[in-house]
Amino acid sequence: MAVTAYKPTTPARRGMTNQDLTKITTKKPVKSLLVIKKRTAGRNNQGRITTRHRGGGAKKFYRLVNFKQLDFEKATIEHIEYDPNRSARIARLKEDNGTYHYVIASVNMSVGQVINVGEKSAIEEGNRLKLKDIPTGTFVYAIEMQPGRGAQMVRSAGTKAQLTAKEDEYAQIKLPSGEIRKINLNCMATIGTVSNEQHQNVKIGSAGRKRHLGRRPQVRGVVMNAVDHPHGGGDGGAHGVGRHPKTPWGKPTLGYKTRRNKRSGKFIVRSRHQAKRK
Repeated sequence: MAVTAYKPTTPARRGMTNQDLTKITTKKPVKSLLVIKKRTAGRNNQGRITTRHRGGGAKKFYRLVNFKQLDFEKATIEHIEYDPNRSARIARLKEDNGTYHYVIASVNMSVGQVINVGEKSAIEEGNRLKLKDIPTGTFVYAIEMQPGRGAQMVRSAGTKAQLTAKEDEYAQIKLPSGEIRKINLNCMATIGTVSNEQHQNVKIGSAGRKRHLGRRPQVRGVVMNAVDHPHGGGDGGAHGVGRHPKTPWGKPTLGYKTRRNKRSGKFIVRSRHQAKRK
């Protein structure tokens, strides 16, 4: 699957590309699996902006994706759908009793394919099993961090992790960032690679398209005055930061470690920073 380009009818269209939507088989989602998505425009319950540059955008319904997949053993793929709330495609599954489920689709999922869940499932793309039942070296996605909690890792477009080893009660998973992490062998994962692998190659092209996605304008710190940003000030003209990069509030950024979760740090065999140095 490749991105598609537009005819250069305007300067914005010249550099614009879009996703290849040929694998999507329907435009109509299942109403019973839709809920209204309340938009916060980056504000918390006190009305304060906690995430900048958010607001506006096209209205969306949220698709109720089944991240656990524990309530069925076998289902058939009825459609591959577009989800405006995530970068990956989603697959509509239908059980024999008529119950529908949404799951994150893999690269090679197709209409009519049967998806199996549980220890008796074959080692085939799209099937979901516990890590203890998956052979070493297999690529997986939608991985649980705690048994029964549902998929939390490796869910975005084109990502995959590799099951590299099994030791005692834990499996070692190499994540897309290069980090190697211990995961309980009873946690579940789906075999394969997440769909829409060309998502990262899409070029937005115009400011209006960014606004439709709910992204408001961002102003670079180097073009601000010194009073407004640590990168601001100077005598005009093109210039760099001139110091270690900082946030608007003076905290170091770009490579500065912010992780402080000591409770789960013991499960990290090799961090992504160590992986990059190699």
